[in-house]
Amino acid sequence: MPAAHSRSAAKPLISANRPWPGYLAALIAGGFSTLTFAPFHLWWLGPVAVALMYLGQHRLTVAQATLRGWLFGVGLFGTGTSWVYVSIHDYGYTSVPLALFLTALFVGTLALFHAVIFGLYRRFTSPTLAFLGFAGAWVMGEAFRSWAFTGFPWLLLGSAHVDSPLAPWAPIGGVYLLSLIVALTGTLLVEFCRRRWWAAAPIAALWLTPLALPSHWTEQAADPLRVGLIQGDLPQLAKWSAEGQRNAVNTYTRMTRELDDDADLIIWPETALPLFADQARPFLERLQSTLPPDSALLTGIVQREANGDYYNAIIGVGATRGEYRKSHLVPFGEFLPLDFLLRGVIDFFNLPMSDFAAGADSQPPILTHGIAIGSAICYEIVYPDLVAERARDANVLLTISNDTWFGRSIGPLQHLQMARLRALENGRYVVRATSNGVTAIIDDQGRLHERAPQFEPATVVGDIVPMTGLTPFTRTGSWPTWLVSLILLVPGVLGARRNKATRQR
Repeated sequence: MPAAHSRSAAKPLISANRPWPGYLAALIAGGFSTLTFAPFHLWWLGPVAVALMYLGQHRLTVAQATLRGWLFGVGLFGTGTSWVYVSIHDYGYTSVPLALFLTALFVGTLALFHAVIFGLYRRFTSPTLAFLGFAGAWVMGEAFRSWAFTGFPWLLLGSAHVDSPLAPWAPIGGVYLLSLIVALTGTLLVEFCRRRWWAAAPIAALWLTPLALPSHWTEQAADPLRVGLIQGDLPQLAKWSAEGQRNAVNTYTRMTRELDDDADLIIWPETALPLFADQARPFLERLQSTLPPDSALLTGIVQREANGDYYNAIIGVGATRGEYRKSHLVPFGEFLPLDFLLRGVIDFFNLPMSDFAAGADSQPPILTHGIAIGSAICYEIVYPDLVAERARDANVLLTISNDTWFGRSIGPLQHLQMARLRALENGRYVVRATSNGVTAIIDDQGRLHERAPQFEPATVVGDIVPMTGLTPFTRTGSWPTWLVSLILLVPGVLGARRNKATRQR
């Protein structure tokens, strides 16, 4: 009896009267989340981070839960998107104090997404089947962040699991299904530690089911294609000067002609040449004429129209047909929101080529050697549903990027990890050509076949296999997982309404 009395009298670690342990846990959980992604790959910390956020959630006030969510976001984005400082300071011509302020503003603003979702969860749900509702709320928060204000689907919980035992779930439901499974694992671990032993069964089911899932959802459509990827590693700040233009032309010409193997398709990265497409095309055609017959060359480049519009694009010469114009632009990098207010305020808002027009949402694939190539330029590869739409009509996926903006940060490695997950989700090879890394060939299982070192001129030559057939995720996109996540919230919402009605009586 005394022991039982002691347990009942023990104060909970996290409560409305004692919220600070929860605040500390939220910051730690955010940092743990960053460690799950590249280059750290500690994916097993994902459920731990969720568990830390789940503990004591319903003992807090709405305001405390909101603050706790914001602190989690600060921990996550403060550590996981530190590369923003490099872009702003090193390439945005801003002083250290201003760069620190803008980076802190960026982190604090992104953290509001977590603040809102955890505050709403606390306001409108009860502890009824909370282990389900909390996981559902987590995924709906990620979905909202991926859409609102053009979206920022960076550091989604499931992105860390391209190499984990959960990876076979990716072709079925994509990154959001992986996030849901990780979140459920975290909440169920807490229930298990509360001596609710039944929680072990669903955890085992979630993590052991992948052993029975198909390893391949797509199949080879044609003979492999030999590709050569050129990574020029040109200095970003001098790129658009007259000397930088000559250096780019000479570097990419020389490296293309020095390819050790004949390549059917040669690919240069995003804005490889600091020239407009109409200026570069005669040069590109002359270069292609010196390459083996029936070869093709694709390059990222800026197109300009007579009406003054500029497009971040991919064009081809030789045995290619079609082009691609980037449709999902990066705020502040490729277009400036509230342009009439912000343009000219600081140099960061006047970066070169920061006023692009968007290409059409639906564009036909680029064709070469009888193969359809679905394209995504730079940041577009992190949008799972955008890439799935491109994959439906394509045999191979291509992404080109100028990751020079990230400097020697963890950004390029996170970017590569997300490209690998897009390959796994859609059962397609992904060819990734970048300015200074990471240039790579990724197979349909998300594995790296070839990879260039970072921060040096390099070429990657290898075979890509055109694939046909669609994974379940490619067919449906993310909406089934979003629907399931909403359904998981229902018991908690109904329980909260019943509790409110009872109190009113």
